[in-house]
Amino acid sequence: MTAAGSQAPEVVERKTQSMRAAVMQEPKQPLSVQKAEIPELEPDEVLIKVEASGVCHSDLSVIEGEWPQLKLLIKKDLIPGHEVVGHVVERGNEVRDLEIGDRVGVGWVHWTCGTCDMCKEGLENLCPNQKITGVTVNGGFAEFMKAKASHALKIPKAISSAEAAPLFCAGVTSYRAIKNARVQPGQRIAVFGIGGVGHLVIQIARAFGAQVTAVDISDEKLKLARELGADQTMNASTEEVVKQFRKQGGVRAVIVTSAAKAAYDQAFHAVRPAGTLVIVGLPPEDLNFSAFQMREIKITSVATGTREDLKAVLNLAAEGKIRCRVEVSQLERIHDIFDQMRKGRIAARVVMQM
Repeated sequence: MTAAGSQAPEVVERKTQSMRAAVMQEPKQPLSVQKAEIPELEPDEVLIKVEASGVCHSDLSVIEGEWPQLKLLIKKDLIPGHEVVGHVVERGNEVRDLEIGDRVGVGWVHWTCGTCDMCKEGLENLCPNQKITGVTVNGGFAEFMKAKASHALKIPKAISSAEAAPLFCAGVTSYRAIKNARVQPGQRIAVFGIGGVGHLVIQIARAFGAQVTAVDISDEKLKLARELGADQTMNASTEEVVKQFRKQGGVRAVIVTSAAKAAYDQAFHAVRPAGTLVIVGLPPEDLNFSAFQMREIKITSVATGTREDLKAVLNLAAEGKIRCRVEVSQLERIHDIFDQMRKGRIAARVVMQM
């Protein structure tokens, strides 16, 4: 992996090179690591030589067909991956803000139109016309990928490429969750699920000055939560979590990063009256909340984040206020990585080094 601040790569010689990529030929089938063509650029695009590509649970959900609403949108012969960091090695003739050699990152939101109501209201992450990295266009499970220059963000030198990559999904999602919960200094919040997103939610909440209770079913992950500054931890498999929260009067906000419906069933009852439940993890089944128990609880959700959110996350990381815990792996191990993900054995984030 090229270290931050090291010499940038040369412009790629297209005529003599192909690239390695992990390709999804059909949903619910294993990815095929194979040779692929280096993509051609549009005038407003850049070609990125990938250094680090994070592996998100959303990648697994797309590959296993867990989100039927995306079925018709998924590109044929898709290269997944939406937590991508690398150097610009080529640029289209309309690109002005990025130079050859710039280190940039690309997240879930590949492109937004800028003209719809959502974009005009500062909600580009909800743009109905958006293109999605690693879903509707090819992503970063490859040695090269192309991106819209407008949505490829420069990365501060203080952050390594491996630690920066997950910030483009897990990081920005965590930040948006805290932002949507309107967390203020001194408030008590809870985080259900201490994984790739949850461990960042804890750190960002602490940066906002909140008191944090971490909930998980793994003692190892709860140990990590304490190391990251959680004020209290609870093991949902061995403790009566709801009773404990109710004795404490509930918390101002609960952020659920777990994709288990059982986590939501407990988390709802941990929220104090007029508090907020933030949906981050996406269970395959519907969630059910009793209207008689709402107590003016607000339920909101997170759809990744905007470029402004991403810049804020990168600044927090550059200032040393948050740090993504990563395990570095290789593209050829993608099947093992997904297998460990299915079993819930990944404590933070796996990043593939190209």
